[in-house]
Amino acid sequence: MKLLFPLLMAVLPAASVLAQAKDSPQPPAGMPSPKTTEVMVILTAKQGVTLQQIMNVMPAEIRATVKLYLDGKIRQWYSRGDGRGVVLFLDVKTVDEAHEVMDTLPLSKENLMDHEYIPVGPLLPLAGLISGTAQH
Repeated sequence: MKLLFPLLMAVLPAASVLAQAKDSPQPPAGMPSPKTTEVMVILTAKQGVTLQQIMNVMPAEIRATVKLYLDGKIRQWYSRGDGRGVVLFLDVKTVDEAHEVMDTLPLSKENLMDHEYIPVGPLLPLAGLISGTAQH
């Protein structure tokens, strides 16, 4: 058990780099394709947008966001630690689906926010380590 943590710390960064490599969209041979289980959306106020512009739309934004949460489209949301926006985890399988959800929100309709879309899913190499199928 003492060796598991150092092993994970050594393997996880390399696995993450492999999974995110832009020039090789296919996973390495023998590794299953990563499955997107949700999309993380990072919202930041556009440059030049004032706090007052955002606050004018915020009551409608809050109502729409809560509705999406209650409808199961938003799994989680957080305020950014730097105070510059929010992070949402959407229950969608593609970035296109995430765009469709985000485009319904008032801040998006007013074109006040920049959005960064990041598909996320389970860490596949970790599953191999846990099940004991990873090669030694």
